[in-house]
Amino acid sequence: MPSLRSRALTAALMAAGRRRRLASAEAVRDQVARSARRPASHLPPRSLGRVADVSRTFVGAWPVYDAAPRGADPATRVLYIHGGSYIDELVRPHWSLVRTLVTEAQAHCVVPAYVLAPRGTADRTVPVATDLLSGLIASGGDGGTVLIGDSAGAGLALAAAQRLRDRTGAQPSRIVLISPWLDVSMTHPDQAALEPADPMLALPGLAEAGRLYAGTLALDDPLVSPLHGSFAGLAPITVFTGTRDVLTTDSRELLHRARADGVEVEFHEAPGLPHTYPLLPVPEGRAARDRIVSLVRAAADG
Repeated sequence: MPSLRSRALTAALMAAGRRRRLASAEAVRDQVARSARRPASHLPPRSLGRVADVSRTFVGAWPVYDAAPRGADPATRVLYIHGGSYIDELVRPHWSLVRTLVTEAQAHCVVPAYVLAPRGTADRTVPVATDLLSGLIASGGDGGTVLIGDSAGAGLALAAAQRLRDRTGAQPSRIVLISPWLDVSMTHPDQAALEPADPMLALPGLAEAGRLYAGTLALDDPLVSPLHGSFAGLAPITVFTGTRDVLTTDSRELLHRARADGVEVEFHEAPGLPHTYPLLPVPEGRAARDRIVSLVRAAADG
């Protein structure tokens, strides 16, 4: 049973019509056009600079932020890839998770503000994310490297891990996927039944956002939809999903396919919780963040 606070937040999201922005392909195209005219900021909040050393570099066209513990050597490294249906920038809940990782896990976080769709398509985006992951792993030093992504960012993270495995065989210490979007086709037969209870996501808009991200690639190309790629040889994976999330089908499919390929999977499915609940200010979100912190700390110990 979800907590009272979680139920209240879910009800508020439903009442606010949060998923209207994904209600149709036209709504997504309108949003993309507005963003092209007036791009949203991806800057971290000033409050992060009070507890972390924050800097920015560029990898090609990508601004890449570094946030490290202030006055202390980081215990481990994290590549965090944000969600937003591939069409939205970093927002405050993403930065709040980064703050938690820096302050509670003593992690050095690398946070790319990747180019959004339709300018940023999978064939361009996945190779850059792979290079970032490879460089972070190769930077060596004490501690491990944890790859974390939420929603669309989790799909990009998994695709990068698969590509790096194919390229060099290297892997991070662990992969953490929060409400991952792993198949952009939105054709799973169970999704239509899940959609009415989802307070945040809607199938038509997700399908259009996925189409924009795919560009010239097929929707089932593993670069676009890593659920269709091989899981063999990947690092251990931790997954968080909620049952009021139309994308929970992707998490369940990952569980079966990854274990069939011999990959260790730690699976958390929270009854009654919505999309990306580990980022939300609810007790279940706090518990999930505590688990993520413990996993990042464990990576530091090898």
